[in-house]
Amino acid sequence: MHILVIEDDPHISDFLKQGFEELQYQVTCCGDGKQGYQLATMESYDLIVLDLMLPTWDGMEVLRRIRGEGHQIPILILSARHSVEERVLGLQSGADDYLVKPFAFAELAARCQILSRRQVVSHNANQLSYHDLALDLLTRKLCRDGHDILLKQREFALMQLFMQQPERVFSKTVILENIWGFQFDPQTNVVDVLVCRLRAQVDKGFEMPLIHTIRGVGYVLKYER
Repeated sequence: MHILVIEDDPHISDFLKQGFEELQYQVTCCGDGKQGYQLATMESYDLIVLDLMLPTWDGMEVLRRIRGEGHQIPILILSARHSVEERVLGLQSGADDYLVKPFAFAELAARCQILSRRQVVSHNANQLSYHDLALDLLTRKLCRDGHDILLKQREFALMQLFMQQPERVFSKTVILENIWGFQFDPQTNVVDVLVCRLRAQVDKGFEMPLIHTIRGVGYVLKYER
């Protein structure tokens, strides 16, 4: 695994580099937000560990730009900012995980390993796959474990959003913007209704649910053993 560490504290950066290299990972370190963004979008990495308080561009700007260009690389925020609001904002902006400093390296490594094992396989440009789900973007058909599932227009759009970034938590606001294309009152229940309909289609009759509610944050497509 090749990891990009964007961290301006040289002590933490060196500590992460040594720890990851002991796990036989390849590590590239960068202490500047703008330079980190350039590396992330120009080179090939399996995962990014991102600090928030960075020179030039802060971590949130780096995150928004990477996600805004459609890059799906897993990103773990590693920050001293520990408030619930900061963590929620990071996840809503596209981070896959958020770990607060000070931290135990063993936990960080475990989280990175989980992110690197995300079961996302794109068989071709027209199909998305995750766990036992397969979504055909041309025929607009969803299949789970060999069973065809018929989806309505917005159900399909939400399923596509989930499968493009599985294990990412999507807030109601992000879902509204992506599915309806314009701002709704975030307090509206249309997202809850849509997720409920999709969950009934995707999870009904299967032992292991894939669509989960993260209370106070949003919804996620995730396989949990």
